[in-house]
Amino acid sequence: MIRHHPEKDMMLEYAAGTLPWALGLAVAAHLQLCPRCRQQHEQLNVIGGSLLQDSDCEQPDEGAFERLMKRIDRSAAESAPAEMKQSEANSRLPADPALVNLPRVIRKLVADNLPLKWQRVSPALKMTRLNTGQEQYEVAFHRIRRGGRTAEHDHRGQEVILVLHGRFSDADGVYVPGDFLVRRPGEIHRPIATEDQECLCFSVVEAPVAVTGVLGWLVNPFLSFRPG
Repeated sequence: MIRHHPEKDMMLEYAAGTLPWALGLAVAAHLQLCPRCRQQHEQLNVIGGSLLQDSDCEQPDEGAFERLMKRIDRSAAESAPAEMKQSEANSRLPADPALVNLPRVIRKLVADNLPLKWQRVSPALKMTRLNTGQEQYEVAFHRIRRGGRTAEHDHRGQEVILVLHGRFSDADGVYVPGDFLVRRPGEIHRPIATEDQECLCFSVVEAPVAVTGVLGWLVNPFLSFRPG
């Protein structure tokens, strides 16, 4: 059962379209996994629509309708090839149990980043960065082996984590697929995967990782921040 969700302010920003794209990607993926937050998002959209109806409207310029129809026609003409391309990309996804039930929005991102290049960070942790064109945020998968313990670390900026497969725990609790976590600067945690299966997480980080502990100086070079 999903117990951790985006905070109200983040949901409001997402509904208003003002949330940074990389963070919006994590929220969109959570919405595809969480009925409760989908309902909340629909309610926010209804409220936003009501506010627009009550606001003063400007008359559109002449020819606006014709331009809109041309855009719709062009979009319809382009949608079929795009859907075929996406279907072909999905068929090339790795035969990886952890990637089978990805939310659609992340599945598309994976298809655009094939082949995935996994980098071993520590004996328990591997990661692969996903190219999103973002300059402020790093978007990546992190996978922890069964029973694996990652290095204790914090961040100099916000870290958003969405659990996609398996479970992990830290000092604050146990997290399951669909759980949406936000770690703020100065918060230290050490994810540990459960013994029954590996754990795959989708992460959005806005600043370099700072690894703590005795082995921090050995691990830290592998966790250098690379937005993209």
